[in-house]
Amino acid sequence: MSTVLKTVTPSIKLENLLSSPLVGAKGTEVVVSHVTVPPHSQLPRHWHPGEEFAYVIEGSVTLWQKGKEDIVCKKGDAAMVPWQQEHTIMTQDEGVTLLVFRVHQQGQPERILTQ
Repeated sequence: MSTVLKTVTPSIKLENLLSSPLVGAKGTEVVVSHVTVPPHSQLPRHWHPGEEFAYVIEGSVTLWQKGKEDIVCKKGDAAMVPWQQEHTIMTQDEGVTLLVFRVHQQGQPERILTQ
């Protein structure tokens, strides 16, 4: 059973910088977030009611997606997670700072836990 993920974890910092309806795409909105994940951390598995795009500002991270090969992203890399794709991110010896853009259905939670 899925549940809404309201908080990440105390050590992971997620700051929403912008949330705005998309005028040209009725019923959708964009959310831009600054995310900092310390070393040796993992987000709970989850999915979004839309698509997610991330740019690595500092550090490195492994993107796990159900049914797909892991992707290691380093400073300057960008990655995309498709609509409703179960995923998580994991850090190793260094943490990561990300700029994340989510385009999703208005009125829906930003993320849904699957674990």
